[in-house]
Order: sequence, then C-alpha cells, then structure tokens
Amino acid sequence: MRRRLTALLLALGAVLAVPGVAGQAQAQAAGYRYWSFWQSGGTAWVYATQGPATARPADGSVDGYRFSVSADSQDSAKPRTAPSFSQLCADTPAKPGTKRVGVVIDFGTEADAPSGEKPPSPSASGCAAVPSDATSAEALAAVAKPLRYNSDALLCAISGYPRTGCGEQVSAGDPAPAESGASAPPAGKPSGAVGGEAAGGGPTLGLFAGIAAVLALGGAAFWQSRRRG
Repeated sequence: MRRRLTALLLALGAVLAVPGVAGQAQAQAAGYRYWSFWQSGGTAWVYATQGPATARPADGSVDGYRFSVSADSQDSAKPRTAPSFSQLCADTPAKPGTKRVGVVIDFGTEADAPSGEKPPSPSASGCAAVPSDATSAEALAAVAKPLRYNSDALLCAISGYPRTGCGEQVSAGDPAPAESGASAPPAGKPSGAVGGEAAGGGPTLGLFAGIAAVLALGGAAFWQSRRRG
C-alpha cells in the first residue's frame, strides 16, 4: 500500500514539475486589444470609471486614450505622455457657453498593433472647445476624427486606427485579431475554459487544481496507513 501511494505521489509531482505543462497554463489568452480611457488626476493618469460616451468632463480636464493589449483594467497601459491642461489648451481661449478639454491620444506600440497595421506616429494631443454639457466622446471627436464604434457603443478606432477589430481577444504569441467583429470590451479577466481545456487547447488552472487535490488525498491516505501500521 505504501509503495503504491508513494509511486502515485511521485508520478503526479513529476507532472506538475514539467516546464512545458506549466508553461501551457500561462500561454493562454493574453488579453484584449482595445482603446482604454483615462482621465488626469492632476499628476497622473487614472483609469476612467465611465466610458467616454457618458463621462462629462469639467472645463480644465484632460482625457487620455491608449491602444494596447491588456487582460483587464488593472493592467491596462496608460498613455505614455501626460501633458497638463495648460500645455494642451494654452492657445485655445475660453468662450462663454463652452468648456475646454485637453485630449491625449497614444496609438500604442507595434507589438500591440493588429496584424498588417502600424500605429500612427507620433501620438496626438489637442484641446477640444465643446459645449459645456459635452461628453468626453464629443471632445474626442472634436480633435481626432474619424472615430469608429461597434453596436455596443464600444470605442473601436480613433483617427481611423485600427482599421478593423474592436476589443477582440488576443492569444499569447499571436498578435492577429481573433475576429474582426470583436467581442465585448473587457469587464474583468478574460473568460476561457471549458471542462479541463482552455480555448487555446492547453490545461487550465482547474486541471492543476484537480491534480493538487489528488496529491493532497494521496498524502492523507499515506499518513493514515502509517498510523494504522
């Protein structure tokens, strides 16, 4: 009995220790390719709590947009420049009934670009003079047309970039869009596994959890057999 349990524990431990198996669990979906929306907190970018279609920035605000691949809002890439409102709107005089909103657009890196496309360079910035009740989307449209949205009002393209795709899931090591029609915007972590296999075909964390549970049960049985002995 002890020999069988020991052999079981060693075999399952070896499975967990194989680098290729562990690596497959980390090589699943890397995230989503999309435009993230930021607002200036005065000294740093802060991830916006509303989408640009509903956010209504105050006069003197600065909005930022960054195109990148990220798993969720916790690891989204920020715009790489953070000019102040005074820098962006120094040449735009205030007018009654309007507000001024600074806009910063970071088209991201070539590594984040869809297959066959290159991000415009350099990144763009400007000052939008819009009605006092205008949304961030309206401020963006004032300085960076054409914009493209999908049927769920997800911002897909700024100044025509990218030409296709909208919030599509991207697999690790594969920068090409999964579908040009796009999935929903990331609302947390990417979904994925069906049964013991992820969409990419590799083992998921559930599989490793099952192996760990077998190891734990095997260990308990081993020590119980020792006590009886």
